[in-house]
Amino acid sequence: MKPFIILFFALIPSIFVAQPEANYDETKVPKFTVPDPLLTFSGEAITDSDQWEEKRKLEIYQFFEKQIYGKVPAMLDEYSFEVIEEDNNALGGKAQRKQIAVGLKKNNRSLNFNILLYLPKGNENAPVFLGYNFHGNHTVTDDPKVIVTDAWNANDITLNIQNNKATEASRGSRKNRWAIDKILDNGFGLATVYYGEVDPDKNDFSDGLHSLFYREGQTRPKTNEWGSIAAWAFGLSRAMDYLENDTNISKVIVFGHSRLGKAALWAGASDPRFDGVISNNSGCGGAALSKRKYGETIGHINNSFPHWFSESFKKYSNKEEILPVDQHQLLALIAPRPLYVASAAEDEWADPKGEFLSAQYATPVYALYGKKGISKSDSPVVDRPIQETLAYHIRSGKHDVTNYDWDQYISWAQNFVK
Repeated sequence: MKPFIILFFALIPSIFVAQPEANYDETKVPKFTVPDPLLTFSGEAITDSDQWEEKRKLEIYQFFEKQIYGKVPAMLDEYSFEVIEEDNNALGGKAQRKQIAVGLKKNNRSLNFNILLYLPKGNENAPVFLGYNFHGNHTVTDDPKVIVTDAWNANDITLNIQNNKATEASRGSRKNRWAIDKILDNGFGLATVYYGEVDPDKNDFSDGLHSLFYREGQTRPKTNEWGSIAAWAFGLSRAMDYLENDTNISKVIVFGHSRLGKAALWAGASDPRFDGVISNNSGCGGAALSKRKYGETIGHINNSFPHWFSESFKKYSNKEEILPVDQHQLLALIAPRPLYVASAAEDEWADPKGEFLSAQYATPVYALYGKKGISKSDSPVVDRPIQETLAYHIRSGKHDVTNYDWDQYISWAQNFVK
């Protein structure tokens, strides 16, 4: 039997090769050099914002685009917006509600997704938080008028989602993550989209946004083309195409939690129209430094979610030391616009210390523009936010979005975005 067993394991695809156990011991974090955001790949020092814009920003962006998240392969042929439902007395009269169908077309193929938009009633020019939700617009609120998504959905018995379909029974099941009343009461609006309508979160490139762009015979993106995170970021920008033309909206802050925090960061780096960016517990491939190899690593994430990043990113699995960049440089691409990075004390998988250090190492780029961030003397203290143009907090608790988080985001947005 031995030869058979050896042959069997030799045929297992590389995606299933065993990964190193996650490290949660700071003494086992490898020694590494943090890539200097103010030193070009050719070794030239950057000393002011003009040099950053002209010589450094683009080369960093292009590396992330080609080697990590993947390039968008082409322009859309056309896109459209239609307000399919509207109510000026929603949520007990405190909000205006709009539901907007976004249509995307390429190569005679089409895809549609819906934006749910709440604006504070009586505020003619409100700033808006824009973020994806995980299971459908109807899950963020009890509002009975919000359309139930019919897109593929990850099963979750606790949220009454079975057979990969959401139903009326899942309405309001995730409202705890969206402090809608608090947002509206403070003069902000909320726009949200179910990310599965843009690209279903599964290792299958036959559906969703990618398939619109395929040439004849193509079944998956090319090596340096977009994975799902870049597709989700692209969808956020298409939502922005509508929001920037809504005369009742003044500014847009893109927000995301976990994998959708990764998408929000890439959207913010790729699209300068976003007036602010919030990363909530985004971890590996988001705000956390990859070279620390703490909690989730590039190897873990590429093994568990091979569709999230470009195929070219896989050569760095378990080889973070050869990466010429790290995630603090992604954060730096957002400068000088306001950026908030948030962690949770019990969310070791997302490496809270790595997220903090990433914000700290991005701060010198913000300083080029005269903006404040996380100084070298700052240290992360639980439930004590550092609120500057580049802000950070680590709160008590686990991987989640809480009222505490929203309290900080609203306060920060009022001071640095609104």
